[in-house]
Amino acid sequence: MQFPDGRRFAFSILDDTDDATLENVAPVYRLLEELGFRTTKTAWPMDCPEGSRLYFAADTLQRPDYCAFVERLAASGFEIASHGATMESSLRERTLAGLAFLRERFGDGVRLHANHGQNRENLYWGQQRFRLPGLRRLLARLRPGVPSLGAEEGSPYFWGDVARQQFAYVRNFTFSGLDMRARNPEMPYRLASTPYVALWFSTTDAPDVHVWNRRVTRRALERLEARGGVCIVSTHLGKGFVREGRIDPDFEATLRWLSGRPGWFVPVSTLLDHLRSCGPADRSLSPWALARLELSYLLDQVAIRARAMWQ
Repeated sequence: MQFPDGRRFAFSILDDTDDATLENVAPVYRLLEELGFRTTKTAWPMDCPEGSRLYFAADTLQRPDYCAFVERLAASGFEIASHGATMESSLRERTLAGLAFLRERFGDGVRLHANHGQNRENLYWGQQRFRLPGLRRLLARLRPGVPSLGAEEGSPYFWGDVARQQFAYVRNFTFSGLDMRARNPEMPYRLASTPYVALWFSTTDAPDVHVWNRRVTRRALERLEARGGVCIVSTHLGKGFVREGRIDPDFEATLRWLSGRPGWFVPVSTLLDHLRSCGPADRSLSPWALARLELSYLLDQVAIRARAMWQ
């Protein structure tokens, strides 16, 4: 894999907006901008008047000063992405209203979507992430969850027709390792069985500052660089990265060290565009590659749980 300007590896961040407020993420983005990183931030365009037991702590773009902050990020080269209309499930009308708000504020630059939590309008989420029918049926019995209806025609939560038109990329599986070329070398990839998603991609999972500091280490990043790898870290920069106005010192030290390495630090869609340009025109995933990806994800989840039990 060749990267622009002779860079030896690629690194980006996909920041889910859960728990994000102006106060707890602005310091992180000031640091990212200072160090030359340009990453991807999701945002909720609409308020949630029905309330949310789990996600009430986050700002939406209906808060004027937070919206102005996100607009400044976009103007300085950060990518703004979709995480749904708001923090809880949205019928088609609210989903489309949220997309219209994003287009009004950010134009055609909103090209990436990341499903959120257990929202019913999610696209091929929950057990539907697994496209191998036998595996999907087994997991549905073992761990039934909230249905994912965003791609179900006739559902009041359906919006797949609009999603296919608007979004080039949608996040799917997440892993504990950093190098997605090792886990999902075909990404971004297309699946015939998910017609309302143009292309899928995979990421590293570091949901809060504690997991980030365990997984995104200098040693792991040195291995990524040596392999010429590709890393996209899914995280929530509102979850513990800033406390009492101060950035977590371990996180900051790692970023400062990383900024001095020969990496390509660009938004997620820019990175995926590059991967797409370097690969085959047909991005369809073969049945064998699909089986390997889904089983790899399950084995990774088992390993994570096993390590947690022994800690």
